[in-house]
Amino acid sequence: MLLNLDAGERSEETEGLWSLCDLLNCACGGHAGDETTMDRVARFCARSTVRLGAHPSYPDRAGFGRRSPVATTDASPARVREVAALVEMAVSEQCRALADGARRRGVAVVAVKPHGALYHDAAAHVPIARAVLVGAVDALGRGITVIGPPTGALRDEATRMGLMYAREGFADRRMRADGTLVPRTEPDALIVDPAEAAAQAAALVSSVDTICLHGDTPGALAVARAVREAMRG
Repeated sequence: MLLNLDAGERSEETEGLWSLCDLLNCACGGHAGDETTMDRVARFCARSTVRLGAHPSYPDRAGFGRRSPVATTDASPARVREVAALVEMAVSEQCRALADGARRRGVAVVAVKPHGALYHDAAAHVPIARAVLVGAVDALGRGITVIGPPTGALRDEATRMGLMYAREGFADRRMRADGTLVPRTEPDALIVDPAEAAAQAAALVSSVDTICLHGDTPGALAVARAVREAMRG
């Protein structure tokens, strides 16, 4: 059971927070991050036991990667295919940027996890899932682990392509009965109480392979400490 953190997104992230995790999913320019922030995360991984993953997204810095170009009013097969073609290129470019910088620090990128709207669209649409995976493999090779929802198109396509897949649960986000996340636009979408986050993580460990935290959750360090302790127990 691994604890992963979406990292390299905010300047206030601390190495103390990073050190509590097993894997850092580093933003690589689509929704956040640049050469300097990617290098900071890679340098930390180089001198620690924490592993490095790529966190590509739709090219959407203004919306922090949370806006989907496949709107519910325009999710036609033709539109999905059009978006998928752009996704493959964007994911490849973002993952390659991270890998090239990390290589200079002697660090390999061992995982990929799509961010935000791309995460959800890849779970819902086979062409977008396939585009994420093809782009990631193009930049990182076939030895990567894909991180994503326990069910959906991303998992199915990763399995079809023979890629390792880690089912993900969230300690600091509320979930609906169907397993989807409560949108951030809704009240109480985030879990900021460390004890509650730890309890949710403990409840998830039997059904997922990795637990996720977010560096921008208020009180992220205290939440991470509590979740880490719960996972050890």
